[in-house]
Formats: sequence, structure tokens, C-alpha cells
Amino acid sequence: MNWQTLGFFFATAFVLSMTPGPNMLLAMSLGLRYGVRRAAWGGLGMCVALTTMATLSVLGLGALLAASEPAFQAVKWAGVAYLTWLGIAAWRAPVPDGSPRVGAAAAAEEAPAHRLFLRGLLVAFSNPKALVFMAALFPQFIDPAAPLMPQLVALVAIMVVIEFGWIMAYATGGNSIGARLTSGSAARTLNRLTGGLMIGAGGLLALARRL
Repeated sequence: MNWQTLGFFFATAFVLSMTPGPNMLLAMSLGLRYGVRRAAWGGLGMCVALTTMATLSVLGLGALLAASEPAFQAVKWAGVAYLTWLGIAAWRAPVPDGSPRVGAAAAAEEAPAHRLFLRGLLVAFSNPKALVFMAALFPQFIDPAAPLMPQLVALVAIMVVIEFGWIMAYATGGNSIGARLTSGSAARTLNRLTGGLMIGAGGLLALARRL
């Protein structure tokens, strides 16, 4: 694998990651509700899931989902249900007194770091198209004459770093929106924005088709 191939993969992953999807909408939702620092825990969960899915795609699970419509649909609709449930829960969340933003202490109680990490993990795993897509993407950039493992490590590392960068960018955007909602009456708007983002992510996933 040469530097030109790595550069082309970087550009491809950069454009793909910046496209709004379930991961990025979750990142914006977490930034909107909890701030950038806590959204990073959800981002770490998504990146761990992404690394795991890349490994599974190499082992052939991506090809299995691509070949099996029932398996693909089962994973997809489980993800749609989870995202929609998160969205409805956020939409219907109680409206606190005072600032609509969750403070540091309240955020730690309402959504501790491990729960945000798990949420990110589950949302990323809920998208079977990502697994199928990686199974189709990686072979385009792998030199069959060179050792396989170093190439896969390099590609996955590039993809994860880019994904986390965009996750934090979306979280920062959500945080900026949340920072403008300073009145107590804006709390309901914040909840509905958060819930709407997650329901929208579920809608995007519902439209996913096998490659």
C-alpha cells in the first residue's frame, strides 16, 4: 500500500464520515443536551463499534449481511426501534426549572459516562449498512501482494480518527445550539430538538438498503 492509496482512502473516508447519518445525529444530540466533553464518551463508543465492525467485515460478516436479506432487515429494524425509542424518550423528558442545559452534576447523574459510551456503541452497531459497506470498501484499497494485517490496521485507524473528528465537530455544533437556549422555557425546545434528531436518525436507518 503506497501513500497515494492511503491519501485516496483518507479523502474517501473524510467525505463519507461528514455525511449526516445515525452516528453524526447522535453526536449532535449529545452535544446539544450534555455538551462537547460528555458527547466524547458517546463518540468513543461509536469508534469502538466501528473498529469492531471493520474486524467483522474482514471476517466475512459484512458479506453475510449483504447476501442475507432477512439478517440485514433484522439488524436494521432493531436499530430503527432503538433510535426511535431514544428519540421519544428525549422528546418526552421532564422539563427542569431554570436552564435547559443539563449541568455537570446533573448530567453525570442522568447520563453517566458509561451509559453515553454504551449508547454510542449501540447506535453504531444498529446500522448494518456500515458493516456491508466496509466489506465492500476495504478490498478496493488493499494490495493483495502485501501483508494483509498492516494494511487493515492502517485503514481502520485512518477511518476511526476521521470518524471521531467529525463526531466531535457535530457535537460542537449541537453544543453551540444548546448554548443559545438559555431560558427555562427553552428546555422543551431542547428536548424536542434532541428527540427529533434521534427519530430522524432512525428514519435514515429505515431507508437503508443493502449495497
